[in-house]
Amino acid sequence: MKVAVLFSGGKDSCLALQKSMCSHKIACLVTVFSENRESYMFHVPNIELTSLQAEALNLPQIKCYTSGVKEMEVRDLKEALRACKIEYGIEGVVSGAIRSNYQAQRIKKVCDELGLFSINPLWLKDEVEILSEVLFNKYTVIISGVFAYPLGKGLLGKVIDGELVNLLIDYGKRYGLNPAGEGGEIETTVLDAPFFSKKIEILDYEIEYSQYSGVFRVKGARLVEKAEKA
Repeated sequence: MKVAVLFSGGKDSCLALQKSMCSHKIACLVTVFSENRESYMFHVPNIELTSLQAEALNLPQIKCYTSGVKEMEVRDLKEALRACKIEYGIEGVVSGAIRSNYQAQRIKKVCDELGLFSINPLWLKDEVEILSEVLFNKYTVIISGVFAYPLGKGLLGKVIDGELVNLLIDYGKRYGLNPAGEGGEIETTVLDAPFFSKKIEILDYEIEYSQYSGVFRVKGARLVEKAEKA
């Protein structure tokens, strides 16, 4: 099936993309640029880096711009997917939703209205299993946003590794946080993955943080060749 992938550049959309490559033809990426930093629907931190990711994936990217006003952003997504259906002949839409009924129901409604299949490869998967897959597949992922107690400033920009996964699992047990950030506690940005032709190198950044809420904002980045394996 020819599909479009809702692509934020975070670990979940990248993992959903990778899983979909096995059984579908990826026609394009669809990225929503929301002005609402607290959008319930769409990832915001470092969304600009999706242009580099799309280049590394050798896939066309459809960019949708929205004010982020509740429900209006869903309408804007619908128009973007309508354009994809016309231009690329897509039959389905892939998303990286895990447990968010808010996201999944709205995406399915849009797909139903456009006569498209809604595909959720990660739906109801165990959050720890998802983090384990990210490590197993050798993604390079940084934490680009934290939005809950007790997530500290020191986590921003940190690469997700086994030690950090264990910390997030511990926070989940002690404070009720979703280890994978599905509740909006954490946002991520993927710098490299096995299916990227090149990797992203960060050249400049700034950190904004106050009262257990902050972002690692990339101000400059470029694609570079991957080191050859010995």
